[in-house]
Amino acid sequence: MSGPVNSTDVDMVAARASSPSGVSDMLESRTAIVGSLPVRRALPQRARRTVGAWCFFDHGGPLEAATGVGGIGPHPHIGLQTVTWMIAGELVHRDSLGTEQTIRPGQLNLMTAGAGIVHAEEHTSAGRIELVQLWIAQPSATREGPGEFEHHAELPELDLGGGTATVLVGSLANVVSLARRDTDHVGVELVVRSQLVVPADRAYEHVVVPMDAPIEVDGRLVEPGRLMYVGPGREELPVRALEPARVILLGGVPFEEPILMWWNYVARTHEEITAAHEDWTQRRDRFKIPPSQLAPIDVAPPLWAPHA
Repeated sequence: MSGPVNSTDVDMVAARASSPSGVSDMLESRTAIVGSLPVRRALPQRARRTVGAWCFFDHGGPLEAATGVGGIGPHPHIGLQTVTWMIAGELVHRDSLGTEQTIRPGQLNLMTAGAGIVHAEEHTSAGRIELVQLWIAQPSATREGPGEFEHHAELPELDLGGGTATVLVGSLANVVSLARRDTDHVGVELVVRSQLVVPADRAYEHVVVPMDAPIEVDGRLVEPGRLMYVGPGREELPVRALEPARVILLGGVPFEEPILMWWNYVARTHEEITAAHEDWTQRRDRFKIPPSQLAPIDVAPPLWAPHA
């Protein structure tokens, strides 16, 4: 379920050197409402805009959905990939490519926006809804390419002794996800029963986010609603659960391209965003609206736009 950056927020991510080797920081998620779904937003943050190419992290729910159509109506994206990981309930994804795909717990949707795409995510039945939605900034090599969509009904798993790792994107040890990857990054769900050691790539920075129960990382307590950043230089990450816990681990080579994020767009300049938003509000060809029972979403233009 897309969780757009608030339309009044402008986040410029300058090209930067990676953090000192092995450094760790504790950060707080913030709360937001996306459609009718409460979310804890771990990324972006002022102190940590990106982790690898990962630039957005919403944990949506859990929520008891009412009967009827809900969710997020058609809205545009550019310059990013959305990764949706379903924990409970079902959603129907519809996009401007003609895709209509139901996603269920344990399944992954990966949508590539490129130069422009529109999608909606609907839930139509009562019951518990919980999910993770992540955004990945596309590099210059692919961000102006065509939109694409993938659905992965099954994902590879790795037994780590005290728990299990499901590889959403990228690879962990020798276990590789088939999901598309435009940069060198990894996304993993850990189900931690006791304690385990996660193999890590020394070139990657990482963030560890507990979803439903506290964990210890390197002996430091991390509560749900908080996240721990670990800089490059690590070959393993020890994780211990105080009770069975679901955890998201993201990592990647630090993303050195400067990016500008506003609403649902990831770009490089104000002009790109202004042009994309004008194309959306004018309903031009690059943003075709898919069939949906929900209304398209519109917001005011960015403050820097002419006549805003």
